[in-house]
Amino acid sequence: MTLTNKIQSLINKEIEAIQNIPIDGVIEGAIDLIYEQVHQKKGKVVVSGMGKAGQIGLNIATTLSSTGTPAIFLHPSESQHGDLGMVQENDVMILISNSGKTREIIELEYLVKNLHPDMKIIGLTGHPDGALAEFSDVVLLTGNPAEICPLGLTPTTSTTVMTVVGDVLVTLLMERIGFSKEEYAKRHHSGYLGDKARMK
Repeated sequence: MTLTNKIQSLINKEIEAIQNIPIDGVIEGAIDLIYEQVHQKKGKVVVSGMGKAGQIGLNIATTLSSTGTPAIFLHPSESQHGDLGMVQENDVMILISNSGKTREIIELEYLVKNLHPDMKIIGLTGHPDGALAEFSDVVLLTGNPAEICPLGLTPTTSTTVMTVVGDVLVTLLMERIGFSKEEYAKRHHSGYLGDKARMK
């Protein structure tokens, strides 16, 4: 197989994984939950994940904030050293773990429920039988695709589908709240996107 063919094969596997993300209507429950907690009760979204999943979570949090839904990223390990204090009772959490078994995420659920017993949790995972799925109020599944990593270990395809689910969540929330170009411009003072948003 030529290098070009190999590259195309890897891209095709990623595309197939995206196309196999479950479209089961569950994301509507996540939208409703975020809308209620953030846009009605004036809380915020608290996103958390460990390792590569955490990097995807940071992207989701910052994209939500820039599109009208206040959000922060909470590192699950730092949460055990005081940062849990960021979480308030009207917030809603998005916890991310491909396996659904990440120790730090499971511990975070325990700790946050000890602080705020009624905290609502949205889980983003590839495994419906993991602990994350069990304790989440809403479970967003990625389809659990095989990684394109030749070892089958490195988060590659799994983080791709997590990103896509996050993008869908952000887009649907923007539509739900009627987020406008003018509001976008207020949050992007500088840079190309800020200039573009202010163009008439």
